[in-house]
Amino acid sequence: MSADGRDQRGERLQKVLAHAGVASRRRCEEFIAAGRVRVNGVVVTTLGTRVDPDHDQIEVDGQAIELAPKLYYALYKPTGVISTVSDPHGRPTARSLVPTDKRIYPVGRLDRDSEGLLLLTNDGALAQRLMHPRYEHEKHYYALVGGNPSPEALRSLRRGLVLPGESRPLKAEVQRLSPSWHWRGHRAPQGGRWLSIVLREGHKHQIRRLLQATGHEVQRLIRVRMGTLHLGDLEPGQGRWLATQERDDLRAAAGLGTREAER
Repeated sequence: MSADGRDQRGERLQKVLAHAGVASRRRCEEFIAAGRVRVNGVVVTTLGTRVDPDHDQIEVDGQAIELAPKLYYALYKPTGVISTVSDPHGRPTARSLVPTDKRIYPVGRLDRDSEGLLLLTNDGALAQRLMHPRYEHEKHYYALVGGNPSPEALRSLRRGLVLPGESRPLKAEVQRLSPSWHWRGHRAPQGGRWLSIVLREGHKHQIRRLLQATGHEVQRLIRVRMGTLHLGDLEPGQGRWLATQERDDLRAAAGLGTREAER
């Protein structure tokens, strides 16, 4: 535990408390500021303090809290669904497709017009590792684009391009797939091409922006893998709870230990 909040590992204390069902995150912040929370026997009053839910002992008003069981759900997010827990405009959300009323959140996002693998979990340490660019966890996509990117265009994507609003080049590992290749029976139409793309960091609309910079519009974008987790044979809108081995493999690849999980 870092009492001064400078340690970037672990999860924010108020988030851990909220996930454990103590109160809303805002109310938990008030508990911390009031000196009602102890971590490993030490009163913590600094908001943003990070803790390790696997090892730190956390108390509120002298009572040890029971951490919420960890949940891991792989979803095939369809197009038209947004990757959030709720939406003020009433649009369909990824969270609404998960069969539990317990707190669970998407790890990163897929654009509304993109589809494929989305992991939802309340394992904050894992989510942070999977999303943070410094850990370089691979994300694999198939993209259907207009036109047939030239070898030079592919080389520029691999080297990296500086896009508007970015301070450094963004890159992607890109390969053209055979004209006969298809995604579950959907071949590229005349004048289009399927690409295989791997990212090791994620910026907003990165794939679409990179390809647009080379003159190719993305017509369909499907994520099929996040680290060691694969989409498998899920269909749009379908999901499944991760098997113990899948969960342990994800945490091990992220440099985390295994832990008990529950639906």
